[in-house]
Amino acid sequence: MNIEEFRELCITKKGVTEEFPFDADTLVFKVMGKIFTIAPLERIPTQVNLKCDPERAIELREAYDGIIIPGYHMSKVHWNTLFLEQLPENLISELVNHSYDLVVSKLTKKQKAALEGII
Repeated sequence: MNIEEFRELCITKKGVTEEFPFDADTLVFKVMGKIFTIAPLERIPTQVNLKCDPERAIELREAYDGIIIPGYHMSKVHWNTLFLEQLPENLISELVNHSYDLVVSKLTKKQKAALEGII
C-alpha cells in the first residue's frame, strides 16, 4: 500500500479530518479532533504511526519483526510504526480500523453523539 492509498483508507472513515499540525511533511488524521494516525510523507520507506492496544502492539511487533516497530517519536506502549509496503493491505486496513476504534472509544458522550450525527 502506498501513502495515497493509505490516505484514502483513513479519510473515508466517519468524522475524520486531515491536517498538518506539526510541519508541512507530517500528515495527521484525527477523529473528532483526536489523533489516530500520523503519516510522515517524506519518510522512505513509507511508514505510518497507528494507535494500538498495548498487548496487541507487542504481539504485532513479534509477528512482524522489523516491519511493525514501537512508535517512532510516540509512546512505545500505545503506538506502532508500520512499514506500509511490506505489509498486507488487509492487515493495514484492520490496524487503521483498530486505531480509529480505540480513539472513538475514548471520546466523551457528547463527542460520540456528535460523531453519530455526522452523515
